[in-house]
Amino acid sequence: MPMQAHEIEALLRETFPDAEIQVGGSDGVHMSAMVVDESFRGKNRVQQQRAVYAALKGKMDGSDGELHALALTTKAPE
Repeated sequence: MPMQAHEIEALLRETFPDAEIQVGGSDGVHMSAMVVDESFRGKNRVQQQRAVYAALKGKMDGSDGELHALALTTKAPE
């Protein structure tokens, strides 16, 4: 079952409660997200994105994942 933007945001908000989070996309399968959070400071892009994928709690795992593709932008606040 495809995921809606508000469901993705809710999962991300559990791990990143103070983050600026924007989730886009309308098909529920190919989505985009921007997460700006202080916890990313000093981490490289791979580390930041791994933290976001972990926050999605397996929703992108394997071919049976609810979320097929997520265009992801991560950064620490300026």
